[in-house]
Order: sequence, then structure tokens, then C-alpha cells
Amino acid sequence: MPRPTPTVEDLTQGVLARNTRAVGRALRWVDDRLPQADALLNALHPLGGHTHVIGVTGPPGAGKSTLVSALVHQYRAQEKTVAVLAVDPSSPYTGGAVLGDRIRMQKHFLDRGVLIRSIATRGHLGGLSISAADMVTVLDAAGFDVVILETVGVGQDELDISRVAHTTLLVVAPGLGDDVQAIKAGILEIADIFVVNKADRPGADAAVVNLQQMMALEAAVKKSNAPENNGDHHAHHHHAHGHHSASPPITETNKPVLKTIAIKGEGMAELCAACTEHTRHTADPRARARHLLHSLAHERLENWLHAHPQTTGPLIEAITQRTQSPRQALEPLWQALRKWVSQRFEP
Repeated sequence: MPRPTPTVEDLTQGVLARNTRAVGRALRWVDDRLPQADALLNALHPLGGHTHVIGVTGPPGAGKSTLVSALVHQYRAQEKTVAVLAVDPSSPYTGGAVLGDRIRMQKHFLDRGVLIRSIATRGHLGGLSISAADMVTVLDAAGFDVVILETVGVGQDELDISRVAHTTLLVVAPGLGDDVQAIKAGILEIADIFVVNKADRPGADAAVVNLQQMMALEAAVKKSNAPENNGDHHAHHHHAHGHHSASPPITETNKPVLKTIAIKGEGMAELCAACTEHTRHTADPRARARHLLHSLAHERLENWLHAHPQTTGPLIEAITQRTQSPRQALEPLWQALRKWVSQRFEP
């Protein structure tokens, strides 16, 4: 005989007690976007705010999953509880996930202080599943000291993870061709700590220097683009590109660049210490709350548009027939939304 579906109150109490079955069911409610998930998240949100969320991203082959497993081991040695959300690439049609990360982290499965769950992006363009932030809310309320988000390491996911995590690690490895040089400037901005993994390979020191030089270049370009420095643009640009000189790189911020050999557990204590130091001094809960609000509003609006073809159908037809531009077609909806918001919320 099947078990009865628990009430929101029952599940809330189970999550607070960190009951394995209750936490698993709560995560499933949230990931599947079930109607009762909203009430559950409303109940759990005030009970959290204590976990440290660490994002781990980087190019394929950098050893992210091995690094995450080593991080789990290090935090458990400190008697901290850890949850891992491994975000796998998935088909936008089926939503299925590759559960490779679960296999790589199987040595932690019998540890009651560790929870590991693979979740699918389900076609979400930001790289993270749209429900990942809500799943963090569940794990936070369950009392996990650390939640680690490992992304697929492709596309736009690095930018998305930085808005959910408190501390973002960008993992690279020597010997991956031009991966370090190919890192976009925007990724440099969102990374809080750089990790050169597989540091026993040739080229590890060069990878560290490359990252430091890229930060120096970015700092120089920012400085040259500042309004008060427009007249000195060429001087700064020339200095930034002179990074082959013996002078040390000029960094705009004090972002650590650490070397690790995750498969041997080397450098993990220093990495954990750097994560703790970062969150102690740079926590910005308002920025994270802003992103969560914007993401939820975007999801709700997109779902509403999909659910009301009688409204969007004529607009799509007008765009297709080129009787209206996309902006012209959207304008009545946009004006109606603005009018409602102003009447409801603005003085």
C-alpha cells in the first residue's frame, strides 16, 4: 500500500530534523516544480540563512568532480555536514541527467553527514537548473553547513552560479591547451578563488602566472576606462600588455590563486580556509536576494506566456507576418504590466 503524501507541515518538520527521506522528497518537490513546493519553500525560507554555498565551475577536464569530492572529505574532517548538487548537462526535451558525478563521489554515500544529488539543467540557458537556488533553500533549512554546487562547466553557467553561490571557485588545470587564456573577462569577475588543479603536471606554475596576468590586465583595462583616467588609456593599455616583464602583476582585488592536487587531497585545507576567509569578509546577501527575485519573476512570466496561447498567439502571428516588430507586439502587454505594478506597489 503506497504511503500517503505528506503535508507541507510534515515535510517542513522532516527537513528541519534532516530526515533523509523528508529531505529527498522536498528536493524532488522543488526540482519537479510541484504546486505544493511554493508553500514548502515559503515555510523553509525563514529557517535558513546559515549555510555556506560554494560554486565550482571550470572547463571540462579540470577535475571539478574530483575536487568537489576532496572538498567534501576536507569539510567532513572538520565535522561539518555537506550537501552536493551536481548540475549535469541534460536534453531540453527529456530533461534527463548524466549521473556521472554520483559515480565519482560514491565513497561518500554511506556518510550520513553528506548528501549528494545530481540535477538536470533541463534546457535552462543559465547552466544551473532553475530550481537549484530553491534546492539550496531546502538544504539550508536542513542544517547543512556547506552546500557545494558543481556546474557543467560549459556555456553561461559560470555567470549563473555566481549569483546563487556565496563563494565561486573557477577550476582550471595545466595541459588543457589554451583554456586559461580562453577564459572570458566576465568569468574573471565572478570568480572569487582560482584553483589550478592537477598541479603536479607540467605547466602548473605557468597557469598560475597566466591567471595573475589576466587579472592584472583586467584591472588595467578597467582603470583606463574609468572616466577620470580617459586621458591615460594608452599608458595603461601598454603597461597591461607588458606582462612579460619581471615586475609582479598588478591586481585590482586580492583574489587567491591556489594550486591543488585533488586526487591526492593536497591543497584542500588551504582551499577550505580561503573559502571561509572569503565569505567572512565579502558576503553580500542583498545581491543574492536580488538575483533570486529576478530569476523567479522571469520564470513565472515565461510560464504564464506559455500557458496563455490565446494572448501570445496573435502577437506571434503578427511578428511572423511582419505586420509588427517583436517590440511593437510586446508593447501592449508591457504597458498593461507596468500599469498594474504602478497601481499596486508604487505610491
